[in-house]
Amino acid sequence: MFMATQNCSKRVMLVTLLVTILFVHPISSTSRGSLKHHKISQGGFRVTLRHVDSGKNLTKLERVQHGINRGHSRLQRLNAMVLAASTTQDSSQLEAPIHAGNGEYLMELSIGTPPISYPAVLDTGSDLIWTQCKPCSQCYKQPTPIFDPKKSSTFSKLSCSSNLCSALPSSSCSNNVCNYDYSYGDYSTTQGILGSETFTFGDDKKNQVSVKNIGFGCGEDNEGQGFEQASGLVGLGRGPLSLVSQLKEQKFSYCLTSMDDTKESVLLLGSFANVNVTKHVTTPLIKNPLQPSFYYLSLEGITVGDTRLSIEKSTFDVSDDGSGGVIIDSGTTITYIEENAFETLKKEFISQTKLPVDKSGSTGLDVCFTLPSGKAEVEIPKLVFHFKGGDLELPGENYMIADSSLGVGCLAMGGSNGMSIFGNVQQQNILVNHDLQKETISFVPTQCNKL
Repeated sequence: MFMATQNCSKRVMLVTLLVTILFVHPISSTSRGSLKHHKISQGGFRVTLRHVDSGKNLTKLERVQHGINRGHSRLQRLNAMVLAASTTQDSSQLEAPIHAGNGEYLMELSIGTPPISYPAVLDTGSDLIWTQCKPCSQCYKQPTPIFDPKKSSTFSKLSCSSNLCSALPSSSCSNNVCNYDYSYGDYSTTQGILGSETFTFGDDKKNQVSVKNIGFGCGEDNEGQGFEQASGLVGLGRGPLSLVSQLKEQKFSYCLTSMDDTKESVLLLGSFANVNVTKHVTTPLIKNPLQPSFYYLSLEGITVGDTRLSIEKSTFDVSDDGSGGVIIDSGTTITYIEENAFETLKKEFISQTKLPVDKSGSTGLDVCFTLPSGKAEVEIPKLVFHFKGGDLELPGENYMIADSSLGVGCLAMGGSNGMSIFGNVQQQNILVNHDLQKETISFVPTQCNKL
């Protein structure tokens, strides 16, 4: 592990190199804040999350590389959605980023009566809740038995006149049953009927919460790329189909441990998401009328070391055609910044990092350095995101990924042509609290494994 000390005059981090490389920016116990949870009640629960690559013998860099490979297609789909929305008013032509595997963290929940447990992808970038269902004309391999609605006493089909059916981007009607069909730029699809069912949430039976009449997609034809670890997906976006919208909960939080940590991350919803903190950064959420499901952040600038980057403030604004802007996304691994802004950041970061640039291109990341052998400390510049309402200074491990076996340290960021995305590496050990009533997001430095 690294131990880092702060040098305020140079605005750098001093990082001690040991066998397992980890960049750490220490946060004092007073600055972390004190978290106090209310007792669980109806409408509030806690669910543990696990990374899709947990249990695999991978280095942190390898986990990031896997995530980047998954994230490229995700970024393309998200941008395709914006493009489709800006060029057509026909919602049936929109591409929705919803299919199993389209995320990085899994949550456990149960469906039906009697309840059947299944792992689902947690996705803050989409709305629909769905799982694979019998009779399955085309289903991918999943870790749990495929849900059979005929064996549940609480399953019902939703009619074409239901509000949730009307909220689908693409739907059709057959015998007054709502059918959905989602397709993507990479030819992945999920099709089936929209149903209503009892869902059960919570980590242990004593504190579990069962909620009736949750609308979800019962997928009978699911084709394309998917994780074998997941049996479906739970959308936590801002649209009416999402879990938070259906539960009518105004707050939810998640806290992600370091992706190379064996400890589990956590999702807190409703009463459990009420926390008292002494230090946090709160920024208003922006609405994009063409993409109302995404959580857009009010990013105003970035500082590297002591240098505020020369980036036009409008760079991170949502354009009139719905393009641009910055979304926060649990399902994207690294942060992607608009390409011109990223080039500025890249040049400044390299100029302030007194290490040889690794130009091999072997890692899949844009900015990498050769780590010195036999040296105890390495200096890296501070990285601060300036949001409307406050500045978020990231710990070193939230933007530098090192691999001692390869002898490289890389910046966990990249450039994007379109929207920017604040990824989950940058969110490690930060409680991300969504207040949907106030329309804000708060960042609270937190040891996530201690929640």
